[in-house]
Amino acid sequence: MMSIKHFKIKIAATIAYILFLVLMWRLNIGCLWQAVFDIPCIGCGMTRACLSAIKLNFASAFAYHPMFWSLPMLYFYILKDGLLFKNKFLNYSLLAVIAAGFIISYIYKLINI
Repeated sequence: MMSIKHFKIKIAATIAYILFLVLMWRLNIGCLWQAVFDIPCIGCGMTRACLSAIKLNFASAFAYHPMFWSLPMLYFYILKDGLLFKNKFLNYSLLAVIAAGFIISYIYKLINI
């Protein structure tokens, strides 16, 4: 018996999101944010980074988006109802480090456009 709340809904949402990404990829639709505002979004490059990581090309993944490593952690954080660690301080610290990493990489990307 799992203690995760709404596990089936979370898995269904995951599958729906993956199908949405596949559809966007197959239709060759890029980043909607960049199309509208003409600047990259905070997650631009993440899909290419994840595809590179799946191929075990971590240097390429890091070049596309240096925070690619955080996605599995964030997914399990959400899946486990925000209790990745038993200690709340560790959970919040992880989120703070990931948020800071995204912000720093985004600022770096904007400066180097």
